[in-house]
Amino acid sequence: MLLALAAALGRPVPERVADEEAFLGAGPCTAEEVARGAVDCLRTIRGTVLSAETAKSGRATVFRVRLADPVPAPADRPMDLDMHGELAERVGPGDGMTVTTWRNVQVSVRHDGVGETLPGLPDERATMFVGLTLAAVWTAALAFVAAFGSARRARRRAAGRPFWPRVPFGLGKTAAVVVLSLVVAYVAGGVWDAWTAVAAAVVLWILTAVPVTVAGLRWHRDEDRTATGA
Repeated sequence: MLLALAAALGRPVPERVADEEAFLGAGPCTAEEVARGAVDCLRTIRGTVLSAETAKSGRATVFRVRLADPVPAPADRPMDLDMHGELAERVGPGDGMTVTTWRNVQVSVRHDGVGETLPGLPDERATMFVGLTLAAVWTAALAFVAAFGSARRARRRAAGRPFWPRVPFGLGKTAAVVVLSLVVAYVAGGVWDAWTAVAAAVVLWILTAVPVTVAGLRWHRDEDRTATGA
């Protein structure tokens, strides 16, 4: 089941990487491309700020800006800026703002020579799916080790022989597995691009997951031997 979940999480990775490569290779739209509605280039849209105010986005506080109609999508959607950024101190209703878009994504905004990149860009998505996939793979591996250890323990106990303990696997370890996998993916995505980032995430994950798992197994084994006087 966990391996099926890992496969499902990993399925979107090639498509996300293709989107990332297209985004990273995109150039500014020409007048002809804008006229025919091209979306695979970086389009510049100019508008007037309708509202600029503090707002809640989940648990975070952001500086939310809306442009007055008419502006083409996706610049017609609210834009959440850094609450502590320079634009939050400069922008107000009636000000002019330039929005750069790609496909249906808001890439960045600019006002009076000051710019800010917006979150949720295509080059931030592929490695997060990789991180979730690796977390599912790691969880499946630990679940297998736990189950195998439990069966081996029962056989050795029945035979009166020393045994390794069943590996405890609770909420804390599950959270650690997910967090470590996502951190590795985030680091790889911040340093490399596209398939290089995917490969780097896997390598960094192996270098992290293997020693952590081995250390955890040894700790549980030594703890059990101490408890049983072995």
